[in-house]
Amino acid sequence: MPSGFRTSVLRPALLALTFLTTFPFPPIMEIRDGEFARASGFYPLAGWAVGGLVAALLWLPLPIPAGVKAALVLAAWLAATGLLHFDGLVDSADAVFAMKSPEKRLEILRDVHVGAFGLATGGLTLLVWWSLLASARPTDALLAAVAARTVLLAPMNAFPAARVESIGARSREGNWMLAVLLAAPALLLPGGPLAFVAALLAALLVARFCASRLGGGINGDVYGACVTVAELSVLLALQWGR
Repeated sequence: MPSGFRTSVLRPALLALTFLTTFPFPPIMEIRDGEFARASGFYPLAGWAVGGLVAALLWLPLPIPAGVKAALVLAAWLAATGLLHFDGLVDSADAVFAMKSPEKRLEILRDVHVGAFGLATGGLTLLVWWSLLASARPTDALLAAVAARTVLLAPMNAFPAARVESIGARSREGNWMLAVLLAAPALLLPGGPLAFVAALLAALLVARFCASRLGGGINGDVYGACVTVAELSVLLALQWGR
């Protein structure tokens, strides 16, 4: 295999998949300079992987109540991401809703403990997510996962990094044209255009609010919040659009 292909395609694609999912892809043992940025262009691949799993589970005709099936599917969705994005949502809520200065809020983002704002936001998010999955189509989940990870590149590149030394800062300036190309087949699914519009608006609104509370920048936790809220927004928009 040509070394140029490994460097420009294979390594960043695998990095995106291993960073954003818990699937057993071959790991990248040593991260080189600029690879997190290159990997962000392949984020839709993680969306296809996670969304494909969730869609398959929703499609299965399991002889159980819809609410129980939705709970199991939600558990699989969270497990497939290692709760990466959900954790970012909870951490971001603790920081941005605190009645503190932007500097103090950034300190709260570094705290691994979960506070009242994070607990309340996480609980409400899971409740809404579960209720939407109880009546979601398999393609709804696939669209939510792909669209949310594709549009993430918009706030990542539109807002400065809150901490220049973070992984989130190193992931900026990815190839958004590549991301759009990888996600483009999802536009052919029922409700595809609506899903991407809903995801983009949700991600930008979350990023804008968080940036206003954190001194103008956002970080990896906010990226996770953008993905989670975008996924929920897609599920909600698709059900409203039927």
